[in-house]
Amino acid sequence: MAHTGRRDAPELPDFSLLKRLARDQLIYLLEQLPGKKDLFIDADLMSLLDRIANVTTLKQHEVDKLYKVELKPIVTMYILPMFADIVNSDKASGRFRRYKIIFTPQKFYACETVLEEQGVYGDVTTDEWAFYLLPLDDDIISLELPEFFRDNFLEGDQRWVTTAGSALRLVYSLYGPFSKVYGIGRCAKMVYESWRDQVEDGEQKARQPEIGNVFLIDRDVDFVTPLCSQVVYEGLVDDIFRIKCGSVEFGPEVTSSDKSLKVMVNSQDKVFNEIRNEHFSNVFGFLSQKARNLQTAYDKRRGMDIQQMKTFVSEELKGLKQEHRLLSLHIGASECIMKKKTKQDFQELLKTEHSLLEGFEVRECISFIEEHINRQISMIDSLRLLCLLSITENGESYKTSSYGIEHLLTFANLKQIGLLVEQQPGETLTVMESKVGKLVNDKTAGKLTDAFSSLAKKSNFRALSKRLVLIPKSGEEYDLRVPRDMAYIFSGAYIPLSCKLIEQVLERDGWTGLEEVTRMLNGHEFAVTGGTNGTEARIKTDPQRIILVMFLGGCTYSEISALRFLGREKGYKFIVLTTAITNSARLLEALLDNHA
Repeated sequence: MAHTGRRDAPELPDFSLLKRLARDQLIYLLEQLPGKKDLFIDADLMSLLDRIANVTTLKQHEVDKLYKVELKPIVTMYILPMFADIVNSDKASGRFRRYKIIFTPQKFYACETVLEEQGVYGDVTTDEWAFYLLPLDDDIISLELPEFFRDNFLEGDQRWVTTAGSALRLVYSLYGPFSKVYGIGRCAKMVYESWRDQVEDGEQKARQPEIGNVFLIDRDVDFVTPLCSQVVYEGLVDDIFRIKCGSVEFGPEVTSSDKSLKVMVNSQDKVFNEIRNEHFSNVFGFLSQKARNLQTAYDKRRGMDIQQMKTFVSEELKGLKQEHRLLSLHIGASECIMKKKTKQDFQELLKTEHSLLEGFEVRECISFIEEHINRQISMIDSLRLLCLLSITENGESYKTSSYGIEHLLTFANLKQIGLLVEQQPGETLTVMESKVGKLVNDKTAGKLTDAFSSLAKKSNFRALSKRLVLIPKSGEEYDLRVPRDMAYIFSGAYIPLSCKLIEQVLERDGWTGLEEVTRMLNGHEFAVTGGTNGTEARIKTDPQRIILVMFLGGCTYSEISALRFLGREKGYKFIVLTTAITNSARLLEALLDNHA
């Protein structure tokens, strides 16, 4: 099951420094209020805080009590008036306390305005915990800003652009200078410009770089990839169990006990690290072999003398027990994934997706989607299939559609962001001519006529697919055990557009020859030489072969697996820097009309 590839890939930089910097700054902020203190923390920050400073660390710096603030949805502008009520209540009762509000990753002017409106601006001090980057693994760094996607791409709110630029500047100051910066997308260009504005002339020119090139890409450059079902192990774990801040909570159905267990899923987990990038069809075979190897290792105890047994217990037994525990967990998780995917007719779902990607049997796909909606299996899955149909077929047309009236804004959002696109007359024969079933039950359903008569953007997926050869030749046997290209992450059916773009730009050292592709992707591409001269950039030193890819709007684990494969094949090491980890469910949930 081992992937073939070049063995001369460079070593990755040590990103643990990012965590130490964040922890040191938090401790500094806490020490600004000497003595015992209570800490009220946004519930969404609990997992993130746990990765940086655990309860013991907080206690060491005189945090007496820790309170989790759970407001649904959590919005800063709702929390601040609640905080102001506490301050005013204390003042009315004659109780004296000191108050400090720490905003992360940055403080906005509007926050101070709210405090002033509430009449407590003079009673509190405010500060900023500039915690931009959380290393989730050796090659994954996250801003942990899931709101970036909706705020920027739907609402047009650009407040996070500076945050992303500041995050890039932090990486640059610690691991740069960069030789070249490539990018595509409107937001990518703005983040690049924000970063350039923050970097002083001559900053870090003298040091030896640890990262050579940077590639910035907007999520809306490639919506197809996150809409596809994930079939690599790490992606499936995220889809089923929801990985959060690099950890996942396995329930009793996985742990085979009455308790849930929260575990880190990263390269420190030896079992997980060997199967994370594997197509799920290969996972059970690996786990079975691993179990046999462990049993063989345990069996070595037989026939040992006392000294050998002592050495075995002190040097090997603990590691074997830990590996056995992890193996049991991943076997349990795999069994759970298998049951859930079988129950949801997963193979039929994959077949439909692959047909849509290839442009074959589209009418049969439409029938499947209609049936899927009628059976009310999953609203998110129904939306996902509709969006995939829309993008791959240059839009869709409905004569009559029935949806719950409360989902009107959801469809408006999907239209606005480009997930439901306008069908151009004569461009496709695939028209949804029959009624689409209800996404909600009859009690709440309301009829809409010509719901998509004015859909906005036009998709160029089919032309892009042909130009970049995103669909491997049909009819050829694809061995998922020994993959030949990045398409293995989708069972050999499709090479992710985002990753293919990165591969092409790196091969060409820029966008030359890709003019037609960038035109179909609405442009905003750029390639800028950074802190090294042209000769140095052409010589593929170790830093030159370390590529930082920044996804603005989220990145899937499938894309990360594809980039790891590409790195092994080409002798690169990719570091993924993303605003957040995403998948089809998270992407669509962010666009629901009840999202606040």
